[in-house]
Amino acid sequence: MRTGAGSRRRSWALGMAAVLAAAAGGALSAPAAAGGSAAAAGPPGQVLPGQVDFPTHCLPPQEAGLPPADGPTTARITVDNPAPRVGDTVTVTYQVVRTPAVNPVGAELPADVLTPTGRVLLSGAQSGEVTVVGAERNDAVGAGAALPGVTMTGTFTVTAPGETALAAGGYTLHTGHLLDLDTVCTPDAAAASPVSARLTASPLPQANLRGVSLGTAYGKPGAKVTVTGAGFAPGAAVTVAGRAGAAETPDRVAAEADALGVFRAELPVTDRATTGVVAYEGAGWAAGRGSGPAAYTVIDAVAPLPPGTQKVTAVVEPGALAMTQAGEAVVLGAVPYGDGGAAPGRIGTVTVKDARGGPAGWSLTGKVTDFAGAGGVRIPGASLSWTPSCAAAAGSPSRCVPGSAGVVGAEGAVLAATPDAAVVGGTFTVDATVELRIPPYTPPGAYTAVLTLTLS
Repeated sequence: MRTGAGSRRRSWALGMAAVLAAAAGGALSAPAAAGGSAAAAGPPGQVLPGQVDFPTHCLPPQEAGLPPADGPTTARITVDNPAPRVGDTVTVTYQVVRTPAVNPVGAELPADVLTPTGRVLLSGAQSGEVTVVGAERNDAVGAGAALPGVTMTGTFTVTAPGETALAAGGYTLHTGHLLDLDTVCTPDAAAASPVSARLTASPLPQANLRGVSLGTAYGKPGAKVTVTGAGFAPGAAVTVAGRAGAAETPDRVAAEADALGVFRAELPVTDRATTGVVAYEGAGWAAGRGSGPAAYTVIDAVAPLPPGTQKVTAVVEPGALAMTQAGEAVVLGAVPYGDGGAAPGRIGTVTVKDARGGPAGWSLTGKVTDFAGAGGVRIPGASLSWTPSCAAAAGSPSRCVPGSAGVVGAEGAVLAATPDAAVVGGTFTVDATVELRIPPYTPPGAYTAVLTLTLS
């Protein structure tokens, strides 16, 4: 993050709301139904990657008058994205290739009357379970014959970085011919279901909020300048140093961030080449662990002038780094109940004015809370993504660089920035389209979050 003399970190909080249009309720984690049989698992005898067997106890419906069926279930779990980022939605497919369950009807079971539902168990970086559902899609089954394989799908949102294992849980085979009958199959409690698939999630990129401000922008050689830093790791050892372009000068002092990541230090500036001040954690300055330079000018001692002459000095005082934003709320488009999908919108236009002078650029970042609805139902903030745009006004010395399109989330992402340069400043217009991915069957209602923009 970049800051300098006369600049202050500024944050704006903006309300965001998404509306789901419908008249019926539902469960937040309920998946989109998808059908198909396990024939897609491959020819008989072929073992595909991720295919597992586990002992299963299948309990027929009481009306069938049949004994329980015990035996192995052959299953396979796949994901559409084995390397997602936190906030991505992953589609899970649970195929039951073979089941010990049998036709519960004392006659032939017609085609397309079998509806499967099941659970996929998550462990590792992310725990919990995913509900999966299949469509009524089956061939006719003879009386007393084994029920056919089925395919079920569901979705979940990735909430943690690292490796997550997916294992097959229990499943229910519902038949809707003559009577509504459920055959419930559960894995043997003494033998846990083996892992069938894995995915490795990468974390969201984190915005660097480190910045420094100076008590004054200039001074004589040896004068001390008060340096205030914020956004550093709590309790971190910090080095405060002078800079001349990309190189450090001998001017330096040690400091320590407090529990809020803030420090205050007095830096003696003796090197006449110093044109800025930086602060960083670790052995040396790095873009991810240091602040941008705050401009500082060393005013050298005035040599004696010849009689009858006098020196005339004009000082351009550094100004401030500030932003304004149009509007106080963002209303996203409505999404129909059941289908889920993308609720589109646009943030209020942000105008950034940089009148600080010196070599320091700036960065505008944003982060968003979870979207909260009635009854405690929430949509993760990581489901919100944006596509930023940025333009510099005519005559602005700096160029404006929009942030990358992608997830915003609670960790934050860059909306726009200007790089450090010999001459910086100007007026900039920043916009972004936003999109909230809403899971299928999210209960109808309004869901509200807070988007906070921070300029530093």
